[in-house]
Amino acid sequence: MNEAIRRMWMVAVALVLVLLVAGSTIQVVLADQLKEDPLNRRQIYLEYGAPRGPILVDGEPIAQSVESDGRFAYLRQYSESGMYAPITGMYSLNYGASGLEQKLNRYLSGTPASAFMDRALEIVTGSTAQGDQVELTLDSDIQRLVYGALPDGVRGSIVVTEVDTGRIVGMTSRPTFDANAVSSQNLAESRAAMEELESIPGGSAYTNRATQQLVSPGSTFKLIDAIAMLESGDYSPDDELEVPERYTLPGTRTQMGNYSGEGAQCGTRSKASLTWIMANSCNTPFAAAAVDLGQDKIREVAERFGFNQDFEVPLDVAASRFPQDLDDAALAQSAIGQRDVQATALQMNMVASGIANGGMLMEPQLVESIRRSDLSVVESFSPRERGRVTSEDVAAQVRDMMVAVVEEGGASGARSSQVQIAAKTGTAQIDGTDAVHSWITGFAPAENPRYAVTIVIENTDLGTGRRLTVDNMKRIMEAVVAE
Repeated sequence: MNEAIRRMWMVAVALVLVLLVAGSTIQVVLADQLKEDPLNRRQIYLEYGAPRGPILVDGEPIAQSVESDGRFAYLRQYSESGMYAPITGMYSLNYGASGLEQKLNRYLSGTPASAFMDRALEIVTGSTAQGDQVELTLDSDIQRLVYGALPDGVRGSIVVTEVDTGRIVGMTSRPTFDANAVSSQNLAESRAAMEELESIPGGSAYTNRATQQLVSPGSTFKLIDAIAMLESGDYSPDDELEVPERYTLPGTRTQMGNYSGEGAQCGTRSKASLTWIMANSCNTPFAAAAVDLGQDKIREVAERFGFNQDFEVPLDVAASRFPQDLDDAALAQSAIGQRDVQATALQMNMVASGIANGGMLMEPQLVESIRRSDLSVVESFSPRERGRVTSEDVAAQVRDMMVAVVEEGGASGARSSQVQIAAKTGTAQIDGTDAVHSWITGFAPAENPRYAVTIVIENTDLGTGRRLTVDNMKRIMEAVVAE
């Protein structure tokens, strides 16, 4: 063979091999990355009209693709959307995907990395893969209950979990939105719906407030303080501690006081047991104890429960914050859940759940199973331990203090004749205003806990916040425990 021809043949073979490798890499190895690229409009248009997998609660679809006679073969349809939209998110030509539609897109669109043979068949035949179905851990009755507990016009969240499994059985947020409207195939209608949503304070199709909204946790953070105090060995539930009316922040002239409004009890005693102090949520003893213990101990306990860590359920969970490098004045304020301490509703639910489960915190989870269209299992839920957050003995002591909060303290409005509830309230002041963030987190039955419930109402007045937290805790616990 002529040398020049041989060289041209070798070059041609090499080019063919390069093209084969490049084509295989693009169509198989990089397929997921390219499909999920938000700039890949072609993929969005291809997938938008495809038979996307359903999202199910109790076996019934809350999001599904139905045949359409419009511009696409299929239309994404959401049932009871206001109740579920912060969880499902949207699937919109105009605005992309959010919530579980975005986090589980590779399954719902039928293109998980594990489905190599399905992708190969798709490439050869040009067909569109049938999406996987996603069953959630939510209980439809509990979800309907907690959704109805938050009226229109408030900003807030409620989370209900099983303490011994980590299953999220109820999760709701306000403001909510209609995913059908923002996902409309009529782009003008979709834009109008999004503009209306974004005109509402706190309105967003991209944020699940229960897992992503960070607000000061107020006195619910005293549960962390109490664990640190008891673990130190320097404190016990029956110890008599000073209850000063005022505490001067170290190194300053600024004074911290106790709540002095209607029903306040902290000013009636100069000394009291730690249990009584917790029941009546006195600020000054907790501030003094935190300074005594030091910031590292408080932070270390907080981080056992998940503070300063982001994770997924699979919705993104924002990292709740307990700051670094605090001086003693800042530590005293942080110990009562103010200053720069921030938490999500799910995070404070994890605090209650870890205490309820004897000091063992379970991984919170929102997905029960993922199945192919032929019902073969892709993934299924099994309870996973996140880690031990405190000893069984300390957890039991804090549980008893939380019972005292309800039975004889600041959350007496949650006292029930049907079930014994253990809880801790919190009221975080918002600088420069009379508004507060109002919290309650707890579990029931106290002696054999099944569910943990957390409620946060943001930027509200004291009376409304108390009514929507304490009263709803009682109503929700009576309903779910009796279920």
